Formats: sequence, structure tokens, C-alpha cells
Amino acid sequence: MTTDESAPSPADGASVVPGRRRPRQRPRRPLWQEAAFLLVLAMVLALVVKSFFLQAFYIPSASMEPGLVKDDRILVQKVSYWFGGSPQRGDVIVFEDPGGWLDDFEESTNPVQGALAKVGLYPEGGHLVKRVVGIAGDTIECCDDQGRILVNGQPLDEDYLELTSAASDCNGPMVGCEWSAGPVPEGSVFVMGDHRDDSADSTMHMCLPDAVDCAKDPYVDLGLVVGKVFAVAWPPSRATFLHRPDSFADVPDPQ
Repeated sequence: MTTDESAPSPADGASVVPGRRRPRQRPRRPLWQEAAFLLVLAMVLALVVKSFFLQAFYIPSASMEPGLVKDDRILVQKVSYWFGGSPQRGDVIVFEDPGGWLDDFEESTNPVQGALAKVGLYPEGGHLVKRVVGIAGDTIECCDDQGRILVNGQPLDEDYLELTSAASDCNGPMVGCEWSAGPVPEGSVFVMGDHRDDSADSTMHMCLPDAVDCAKDPYVDLGLVVGKVFAVAWPPSRATFLHRPDSFADVPDPQ
């Protein structure tokens, strides 16, 4: 009887498992391939987040001062308006141009910024940011003897507003202090900027009583609404969360 001297024995402290081979190690990917994979994965995840949950924008004008100032970076969440949810009075929303509201807007010519904006990695422009003042069925009037906007007959005490013009005798002065709008059509909202004497909002797109053959539409279709602003993300000194003000809590349902 012969023995294989090359095979390990129990005395060598090793055991032999017949038919089992040591697994071969896979070759490691080059660093550039791993970096490219992670970049693509990050962009796909960002695109999913942008499409369904969260999106960044910047404030293009002074129309929402003092709460939101020009060039603020804001975060917009979309979940609140899922499954039948819709904007409520007092919400600050971002929406697409209903048509002719952004005549002076110019797209960024920086290709890198444009590409990053497409997947949600850079704040977008080309949208409007306003506060919802009236929802479906509401009637909005300007103004009571204290200059306050009324919604369904209820005056609003809006301590978040900014009025810089000495001639501002009311909280809706862009077209004067004697106007009304509504009832707001189903599937629409009536919006105003917080900087009430410097905001091209719904009031600027109303048909006033003395207008002839007016075809303006002051309402924003809900299909154009991107979502609700819930935070200022940049600059750090202004970072904060936004909340619906209490001034709309007592507004009654439309009759």
C-alpha cells in the first residue's frame, strides 16, 4: 500500500474535503467604473425623488417677501397632494406658468446646471411661487374698512405680508382696493404673493368690472401645481421650515 506524501494529514492541522475547490476571487472593477456606476445610481435616485417626492427651486423675484426672498433655495414636497389631496388656503405652492405670467423668464444657458436641474440636483427656475388665498368655490374680496382681504366674507389678519408702497391702503393693491374674484372654479386655486404691492399674481390676471371683451384667467389649474413649499434650504442663515398661517383657520366653507 502506498501513500501520497503531498496530501495534508490530520497531523498537519488541516482537513481535506473531497471534491471541494477553493473559490476563485472575482477581479475588482477599476475605480473609474465604480465611480461611474455610483454617479449613474445617484442620478437615477435623484430623478425618482424629483418625480415623486421632493424638488428644489429658487425664488426668482421679490414677490414673496419677507418670508421668501430673491435667490432663496426652497424645497417643495409633493406627497401632500397625492391620493386626492389638494392645496389648502394658506399653502405656499410652486406651479408652472399658466400662460403669460412669466414673460421675462430666461432659461439658464449653463448646460451643466440645466442637466442637473433635470434630475433634481440643481434648483429649477421657470416656475412661480405664490400663496393660495382661495380654493374651489371661494369668493375673494378686497377689502374691508381695515384694508384686509376677505375670503367668503371672513377678513384675513395677514401679519406675514410686506407692503412697501406708501400708497398701499389695502392688502391687495396691485389693481386697486375695490375688486372681487370668484367663485373659484373647481380644480383651480386663486393665488397671491406676500409682497402685495409687488406681485404679478392672480389679481393681475383678473377681468376688472370696466373691462371689455376680457379673456383673462386669474386661476391656477391644479394640474400645474408642482407641490407645497415646506422649507428654505439655502442660504444657511435663512434655513427654516414653512407652516400654514393661522389667519386662514376661521375662513368658512363657501355657500
